[in-house]
Amino acid sequence: MHRHGYKGRKFGRERDQRRALLRGLMRSLVEHQSIVTTLPKAKELRPKMEKIISKARKGDLANRRRVIAALDNVVLGQFLVDKIAPQIKRGSGYLRVIKLEQARVGDNAPMARIEFVDDIVLADQPVTKAETTEAVKNSTTGEKPVSKTETTDKEEKK
Repeated sequence: MHRHGYKGRKFGRERDQRRALLRGLMRSLVEHQSIVTTLPKAKELRPKMEKIISKARKGDLANRRRVIAALDNVVLGQFLVDKIAPQIKRGSGYLRVIKLEQARVGDNAPMARIEFVDDIVLADQPVTKAETTEAVKNSTTGEKPVSKTETTDKEEKK
C-alpha cells in the first residue's frame, strides 16, 4: 500500500482520542511553557501549536475565539492571548523540540522536551487545574470568580 497523502501520525488511537491527546498536550504546554513527551507526539504537536500561537499573536476577537476553541479552555486561551503571545517577538518558529538522551523506562520510547524558543517571563503563573475548572464553572454559570481571600472572609463571618 502506498503512503502518499496520509498526513499525521496515528499513535495507535482513533480520531477522537488523537484529538483529545493533542488538545491535552496543547493545554499542558500553555500552562507549563515546557513539557516532556515522546518524540513523535512532540513532532506532531509543534505545527498544530504554532498555528494556534500565530492566531493568538493576532489577538482580535475571531482569532481569540479560535484559540479558546482549539484549547477547549477559556482561561488558558485568554492566558495564551493576553500573557504569552505578546512576549513572542519572532515571526514564526515559536517552539523547539529537544531530543532527550534518556528513553522512557517502560518501553524505551524516545523522549523529547517541547518548549517556547523565546523566554516567557510570567509575573503570575497560569492558574492551577483546580482554579481553572473553578473559573470555567463560574464563567458558564455567570458568577464572578471568587478569590481565596474572599472565601476565607466568608468562612470567618459564618
